[in-house]
Amino acid sequence: MPTVLIIDDNAAVAIALEVLFSLHDIDALRAASPEAGLALLERHSVDLVLQDMNFSADTTSGEEGTALFRAIRERHPELPVILLTAWTHLDAAVDLVKAGAADYLAKPWDDNRLIATVHNLIELGQAKRALQQRLQTELRQRRELERGYDLRGMVWQDPATERVVHLACQVARADVPVLISGPNGTGKERIAEIIQANSAVRDGPFVVLNCGALPAELIEAELFGADAGAYTGASKAREGKFEAADGGTLFLDEIGNLPLAGQMKLLRVLETGRFERLGSNRERQVKVRVVSATNADLQAMIRAGSFREDLFYRLNVIELRLPPLAGRPADILPLARHFLGDGKQLHPSAQQALLAHPWPGNVRELKNVMARAGLLAAGDVIKAADLGLPASASVVADDGAREPDRDSIGLALSRAGGVVAQAAAELGLSRQALYRRMERLGIARP
Repeated sequence: MPTVLIIDDNAAVAIALEVLFSLHDIDALRAASPEAGLALLERHSVDLVLQDMNFSADTTSGEEGTALFRAIRERHPELPVILLTAWTHLDAAVDLVKAGAADYLAKPWDDNRLIATVHNLIELGQAKRALQQRLQTELRQRRELERGYDLRGMVWQDPATERVVHLACQVARADVPVLISGPNGTGKERIAEIIQANSAVRDGPFVVLNCGALPAELIEAELFGADAGAYTGASKAREGKFEAADGGTLFLDEIGNLPLAGQMKLLRVLETGRFERLGSNRERQVKVRVVSATNADLQAMIRAGSFREDLFYRLNVIELRLPPLAGRPADILPLARHFLGDGKQLHPSAQQALLAHPWPGNVRELKNVMARAGLLAAGDVIKAADLGLPASASVVADDGAREPDRDSIGLALSRAGGVVAQAAAELGLSRQALYRRMERLGIARP
């Protein structure tokens, strides 16, 4: 049951509030002075403070209430405080709301409004604490990974990415092929680097071949090498990627683009470690860890007859699925700050625009956007307009800030399991502001 601390020197007011809270399943503690209230805060855990603004019959300035609020704010900066004020103290209460107070209510208060405000603030505080606990757990897990593994500078915060990185570290020492699937630009090569860096062949070469960047007739020569005269223009013998990767790791990106003839030869190398250069009948032996990646649906390609099923199962001993950037939204801002570098900051409007954008180009697109913003921004604070993102990614509010669109709110609510307070915290809004935005967009309450 949540607990509220009432700090008011009027016993009748304090008792009335205590009874009101008890009728709504909220525990209450009472203190008759600022000193007693601060002492109770040191001994008890409370979810919210409801404080009066005046504790002396000799003055109506609200100075005592102001001093009490600032003391609470200094000692418990995350604790929500509601100010209970007479109209004579209204200006002081407004100033304190600007300084961080959660809300203020004038005497005599409206019971329904008071209870609704208290419930909203308690729910929001619980959601924030749950989020902080989750982030602390994830940070602890990441530090454990960083202590035990070489993560090649990988930047992430989202649990979906955490799972992929953790699994990559786990399978790194197993001498089996790994298939990394996911859309273009999601960081599949960085995952392959983590596997190499933590494998038994970490000191060996790490060789990369993008099977989608070469004409079909040249891929086999790239993979297996060629003797002089093996094809037009082959004036001298050349080493293939398998020979170059001997004793290390060969990363085959866009493996779905490998022609069927090359697939058959690749299957033989995976099974025997032996191959022949193009134009040669001399067999060569290598020891290579193969990590492959694809953005294609290889199962669909198998059904269409364009990818060998036996090769698929040979490559897919372990599969790591890297989600698109939109599917791991907690990575967006850490990556954006990483690409932006030191010396520049993200304005809240820029943060909201980044979170609202769908990122069809994934991490690669984000990197390019931040590079552009860093070059073109007038100062050290990057604003939404500096990003050059489509206007449809967010909506400009009256104060110039950017508000989340329908899709962003839907994603946040889905990730929060329908808990509006948690979704609001993720979007950088108050619970009430998110409800107002949902009402304007016609989004039903969960």
